[in-house]
Amino acid sequence: MKKIVFLTGAGMSVESGFKTFRGSDGLWENYPVEQVATHEGWLADPTLVTNFYNMLRRKLYAAQPNEGHRLVAQLQDQYDVTVVTQNVDNLHEKAGSKNVIHLHGELTKVCSSYDQFDPRYVQELDEEHCDVAPGTKAGDGSLLRPFIVFFGESVPMISPAIDEVQKADAFIIIGTSLNVYPAAGLVQYVRPQVPVYLIDPAPVPTSGYRKIQHIQKGASEGMRELMEIFKKQV
Repeated sequence: MKKIVFLTGAGMSVESGFKTFRGSDGLWENYPVEQVATHEGWLADPTLVTNFYNMLRRKLYAAQPNEGHRLVAQLQDQYDVTVVTQNVDNLHEKAGSKNVIHLHGELTKVCSSYDQFDPRYVQELDEEHCDVAPGTKAGDGSLLRPFIVFFGESVPMISPAIDEVQKADAFIIIGTSLNVYPAAGLVQYVRPQVPVYLIDPAPVPTSGYRKIQHIQKGASEGMRELMEIFKKQV
């Protein structure tokens, strides 16, 4: 079975009404990114940060996967599919994708603020109990913090993502500008001769990269076109 690896960014979830990354204005849901998505912001005002992610979590539970998410999941019927996402939402999983690597953390989870990757203290929040009261402690006595990779923090899931990309028979990038590292560097691990597709409505500079076929459309429309390309190849 051929292996397809996706790399998805904020543009994947735009049609679902869920913007999971900062725009060019440096704001995230009208909050300065430095305030709500950095370690310094967390230390300065953990209550503000906790309440911000409570708000985002409620918004996420109200969101639904779009056709693009569903078409990615549908490819599992014929291919070995891995999704590497920069998004902190769970819309790929909601759509049925089974193998999802979250580079930047998961909004539905909270963790220790001493060591966010200590599995003993990572908790999944369900829809009915998705708010965290400011001041709530993790099992190790530290404040519970969002299970989010803040700007400037290490991205440990990049290693398993590289392993998957190196085995890909096709690599598809959706809704990301290839400006955010280390995720943007994943394209360098695609084996020679493996086709690379980019689905994004905006012009994305791809010079300096290998040959990339740009489908200049949104996630759903672009995925429909990609499915047609794949059908012709079978």
